[in-house]
Amino acid sequence: MLALTEPAMSWNQPPAKSTSLRAKSNAGRLRHTLTEPEKRLWWHLRHRLPISGTHFRRQVPIGSYIADFCCLGTRLVVEVDGGQHSTDQALAYDNRRSIYLESQGFHVMRFTNAEVMQDMNSVLDTIHAALVRTTPTPYPSPQGGGDPEA
Repeated sequence: MLALTEPAMSWNQPPAKSTSLRAKSNAGRLRHTLTEPEKRLWWHLRHRLPISGTHFRRQVPIGSYIADFCCLGTRLVVEVDGGQHSTDQALAYDNRRSIYLESQGFHVMRFTNAEVMQDMNSVLDTIHAALVRTTPTPYPSPQGGGDPEA
């Protein structure tokens, strides 16, 4: 189960760490050149997966990296990987990237283009489960359960 180590961020606030100028520039360009799987997932994140307190952004610069989709409030990054991610060099880069993002408090989920295009319901179910685990409840129960005033 995921635990937030710091207060949830507002969806419209940038990540705490500054981003590189190169990442900011590339993110803007990438927002206008989404792949078909990214376009499809973006539509579903916006229209089929609205959960109170969550808001996804696309092509979000975090440090020197760019997350395909990011919910800052729950610190969830969703990546859509094409065939170019299957080489040894790309896998090593993706691993370094995930380690960095996780060190910044993000949980990283990866899906292949094929998963997004052929099994969207499973992709959305997996993302939904991660959002529900990380979305704080408005009135959490006290440790040990029971009535907080007893």
